[in-house]
Amino acid sequence: MSSTTDSGEAIAALRESEARLRAVFSTAVEGIITINDRGCIDSVNPAAETMFGWTAQELIGRNINVLMPEPYRAQHDGYLANYNTTGQRRIIGIGREVFGQRKDGSLFPIDLSVGEFTVSGRKLFTGIIRDITERRRLQSEVLRIGELAAQRIGRDLHDDLCQQLAGIEFLSQTLTSRLQEANRPESTAAVEIARLIRSAVEYTRDLSHGMSPMRPDPDGLHSGLEELAVRTARHFNIKVEFRCPHPIQVHDDEMATHLYRIAQEAISNAIRHGKATAIEIGLAGAGERVHLAIHDNGRGLPKSLPKKRGMGLRIMQYRAGIIGGTLVIQRESTGGTTVACSVRIHRPKAAATESPRHEDKKPSRSRARRAPKARAARG
Repeated sequence: MSSTTDSGEAIAALRESEARLRAVFSTAVEGIITINDRGCIDSVNPAAETMFGWTAQELIGRNINVLMPEPYRAQHDGYLANYNTTGQRRIIGIGREVFGQRKDGSLFPIDLSVGEFTVSGRKLFTGIIRDITERRRLQSEVLRIGELAAQRIGRDLHDDLCQQLAGIEFLSQTLTSRLQEANRPESTAAVEIARLIRSAVEYTRDLSHGMSPMRPDPDGLHSGLEELAVRTARHFNIKVEFRCPHPIQVHDDEMATHLYRIAQEAISNAIRHGKATAIEIGLAGAGERVHLAIHDNGRGLPKSLPKKRGMGLRIMQYRAGIIGGTLVIQRESTGGTTVACSVRIHRPKAAATESPRHEDKKPSRSRARRAPKARAARG
């Protein structure tokens, strides 16, 4: 009798535990999806249904990649197969910010954590999904405010400080001429003062352009990157080349600014940390996507990146995420580092129906070669 009672109590406890787990699964604010080792969806909670716009009945049995945009969709099955074969992890056990795709095709940013467990000999994976649209919006707003402040400072530097320095330079040149006419020994120092002021004017002007780098128009990214190549070559006395096979127009000013800042940070890292002497900036379009790539001939990334990555790398990754892009940073076998960002652009309806205005033009290719040492010293 005692064993029967104990057995009944154990079954009741199991049923209570199962009921609790079901309640947690059903009422969790975060989306929860489980899949099997073939990538097929096994269960979906109500929060995930709301996030993605699918019902559980529509999703169960389908491949999880239906909830992913490209390029993740095409890569997922290969990644899962590789993990099942080699055990090499990329996402499992860690959190990652990616993009999910709703039933209507719209994308939204999510924080994804993946865990692994086994039930009755079956390997299953659990995805905990948090919609971070609002967080991304607030972070984007903070970046936008910072960008506007930097642009204002850049305009002040150009319109105010540069003008004052130019006035001082004119006065110093006048003074230099008078001292030379009088054959005074102080004329040598006056010449040096005039040179230093000219250097300060050029540096301040370039600094102002760096803080307010682009015109607010579709061609702003192209011209901004072209000018960035020229300024970098002049200041650091290295070879910088900008390549753009066809004119690229980006109608989203915020997206263009983030792409420019990614290029700017990649170039800064190549010079400061990689000690590069040659850099290539590439901008190209393919269908609805724009591809930005910065390659240098520097030392290259270390073979194993530290877990705590630098602020510059994190900012580049964050900027790519804000605009829905993918960022790849890799060490090249031939030496140096490549930073590549790919993002989907949304063309205005009017622009989509019009034929390209400059299609017959020759490919744009701007080179900023090694600057004379005298000019480089001014920076």
